[in-house]
Amino acid sequence: MRHPIFEQLHKGLIVSCQALEGEPLFGASHMAKMAKAAEMGGAAAIRANSAGDVRAIRAETKLPVIGLVKRDYPDSEVYITPTAKEVDELLEAGADIIAVDATGRPRPDGGTLEDLVSYMKSRDAVIMADISTLAEAVYAAALGVDCVSTTMSGYTGYSPQLTEPDFGLVRGAALQLSVPVIAEGRISDPAQAVKALEEGAFAVVVGTAITRPQVITSRYVDQIRKAVDRNGFESAHF
Repeated sequence: MRHPIFEQLHKGLIVSCQALEGEPLFGASHMAKMAKAAEMGGAAAIRANSAGDVRAIRAETKLPVIGLVKRDYPDSEVYITPTAKEVDELLEAGADIIAVDATGRPRPDGGTLEDLVSYMKSRDAVIMADISTLAEAVYAAALGVDCVSTTMSGYTGYSPQLTEPDFGLVRGAALQLSVPVIAEGRISDPAQAVKALEEGAFAVVVGTAITRPQVITSRYVDQIRKAVDRNGFESAHF
């Protein structure tokens, strides 16, 4: 049976409010304000990194929070909520849904995705499986996760390296799975978000295009510089 929280997410926009250490907006207070702005704009939920950010966002908004912890381990490329330790942190912080890396890559300390999902289910966690291929989506669903997200497409060496969203993965997963399929990854404008829903996405996650102003600015600057180099834009007014 589908968890009731998904009624709030259906056909909605989930805004990923994340900033990496060293970025201007890094810090729980900044992310809480970003989440509040997203709520005012009509977001259905927030995706947030770290227990601290989850707590701050829950205090600032009334939206469901999808929590994750990005943590590097020396023996694994898996970094999104890799172990039970991160799961516990997020549960204590009050995350409504917990996102985990559900790719086929080796996990820290020889752990398995099956073991992690089993532990999360024993803690009554609502599980979002971040996958990069259809096979991973099918496997995660078989383990009993509550939803899958296409977050990792393009971020594993064996998944398609696309510049646009992986609409094919969204479509294929939506056709094969009974759990909600969340579209995430390289969605940079509203038309792409709508297309993801048309391909069968249950909801859409957008992060960088909304919440990372330095990246948004650089896209404009790059295009302007290319146009100036190409055309010169000489004018009699100058």
